[in-house]
Amino acid sequence: MMTVALKKTDFIGRDFLTLGDYTKEELHYFIDLALALKEKQKENKTDHLLAGKTLAMIFEKPSTRTRVSFEVGMYHLGGRALFLGKDDVQLTNGETLADTAQTLSRYVDGIMIRTFEHEYLIELARHATVPVINGLTDDFHPCQVLADFLTIVEKKGSIAGQKLVYVGDGNNMAHSLLMGSAVLGAHCTIVSPKGYEVNDDIFQMAQKHAAKSGAQLVQTKDLFPAVEDADIIYTDVWASMGFEAEAESRVEIFKPYQINESLMEQTKDDCLFFHCLPAQRGMEVTSEVLDGPKSVVFDQAENRLHIQKAIMASLID
Repeated sequence: MMTVALKKTDFIGRDFLTLGDYTKEELHYFIDLALALKEKQKENKTDHLLAGKTLAMIFEKPSTRTRVSFEVGMYHLGGRALFLGKDDVQLTNGETLADTAQTLSRYVDGIMIRTFEHEYLIELARHATVPVINGLTDDFHPCQVLADFLTIVEKKGSIAGQKLVYVGDGNNMAHSLLMGSAVLGAHCTIVSPKGYEVNDDIFQMAQKHAAKSGAQLVQTKDLFPAVEDADIIYTDVWASMGFEAEAESRVEIFKPYQINESLMEQTKDDCLFFHCLPAQRGMEVTSEVLDGPKSVVFDQAENRLHIQKAIMASLID
């Protein structure tokens, strides 16, 4: 069966809310474009695909990587990004989300938002008439995970069939890794302590995609059997934003799930270590692993820039 080549017109005006909203071929389109844009940047070549365009960046949660990568990405593409902190928009003063969405849509060509409730993002996208990009919600972090899959392509050559083992809280990272793996055909195991598993509804959604791609999705609390044949070990902070009050109580629960040299020695020689950053050294991962030869965490961080450039360049008209 012949595959129809995708082009920008297949993406213009669409939102980027979760990886499950896109097909395997569409996600690979973003990855391929990101690789091309990355190569051009390394050669000091500019490609102003979004000259004269503007991106509103709404931050209800602070971030280093998200703000810098989107802002620099728009600059590279010839456009401009506007930072809007939680005190810079009228949402806290009673204006409805629908009114904010429609107003911003008259001023800018795209909106990126980093917020708490995923439903809030969906509501914003429903009323905006320009593309809305999910910079992070409590449920999903798709830009980070697509950057991770870009990194897997660079380091491993392919995505389908790779075994990715995520160790830690069943949070937005775990959800997006599940969803991305399910669409792209990677095998994903989530290892979490009892009571901190991923959302079951999201797991079932991912399973529907996995049925098409052949991905194997597993949820378990048993760490060592899961990591033995892993191609990638991935972890995140034990208490995500919004759960800081639980940070102290989580330490004893998650301590047996720390990624350290002893654990990494039980993995395959070519196993890689991933972390979305920021990391709490000595907690979910030791400095020896984070700075070690199997770690690609700063390659992941760089790839946020390239994948987001690809997303923006595709969605914004």
